[in-house]
Order: sequence, then C-alpha cells, then structure tokens
Amino acid sequence: MDNLVEIRWHGRGGQGAKTASLLLADAAFNTGKYIQGFPEYGPERMGAPITAYNRISNNPITIHSNIYEPDYVVVVDDTLLESVGVTDGLKESGAIVINTTKDVDYLKSVLNGYKGDIYTIDARKISMETLGKYFPNTPMLAAIIKVSGIMTDKELLDDMQGSFKHKFAKKPEVIEGNMKALEMALNEVKKIN
Repeated sequence: MDNLVEIRWHGRGGQGAKTASLLLADAAFNTGKYIQGFPEYGPERMGAPITAYNRISNNPITIHSNIYEPDYVVVVDDTLLESVGVTDGLKESGAIVINTTKDVDYLKSVLNGYKGDIYTIDARKISMETLGKYFPNTPMLAAIIKVSGIMTDKELLDDMQGSFKHKFAKKPEVIEGNMKALEMALNEVKKIN
C-alpha cells in the first residue's frame, strides 16, 4: 500500500464506530504508516447515526477534510442502509463491508447500484460468542483490515493485544474475548458478489 487509503465508517452512537476508527489509526501508525482517524457528529445521542473516517498512507498526509470519495466504507449497523447514503462517493475499485445477515439481493437493492466489491460479516454473532454482549466494533475492525490489506492479520493481532492490555487494564478479563472476536472476524468476513 503506497497510496493514500480513505475509509468512511457508518454506525450509530454507542456501537463503537468512532472507537474502531481510532483503533485502526493507532494500529496503522504502529506499523509505520501516516494516519488520520476522526469522527463527525453533532449533538447526537446513543443510537443516532454517526460517521467516522480514516486516512492511511506511507507518505505524510496533507489533506484535512472529511472524506467524500472513500476507497472503503464500513457499515456497522445494517439498518442504516435504507436511511443513509452509505455508497455516496464510494470508489468502485474499493469495497463496502457490512455487518449484516441479509441476503445478497436485498443488499444490492439498497446499495444504489454500487458495482464494487461487497463484503459481509455477522458481527453480532461473533461478539455474542466471544464477548457475551453485542459490541460490533471489534469484528468490524478486523473485517476492514482483512478486506483493505492495510496491514497483515499478524500485525493487527499483535498490535491489538498490546492496545487491549492498555485499554482494558482495569478489566483484563475482556482481553481474551476481544482477541477471539478479531480472530473470528478475520476468518469469517466474506465477499458476496
């Protein structure tokens, strides 16, 4: 990856899209990349749609704006597919990664004719199995890493092990579940078209 990669995240407040975008930025930074990770929201509350962004490059990043033509889009909550223009500006050379169990026909019907790659993952199932609660951001983080190739699986897992030790210093019991969620997601994200 030599060129700038831009990612737009769509989620709802409280689902961890902002946190996942910041974790991705930290992990990419730790592999020697230049990064940006930032959210966009106003006075939204829990459950309201939010957007977050990442820019990742091997070269210094001089752009300081929202991302209007992303290479990748991550949809953390599939209920947004019918209410938010998730494919707006999305490059057909990139991909969209959706947390969903909906079938391919439904997805194509709500993606406004998007012709690029579509990937799905059941982040609910993964987080319930590994964490016992619904936290979709950890599986979605692994899914976008796998699809985009921003870093290797091993680089992600090694970096997240350290990051989780710091983030969950007062709750070390959740580290193992989060690591399992990452591993499962790396294996279960699938291309549907």
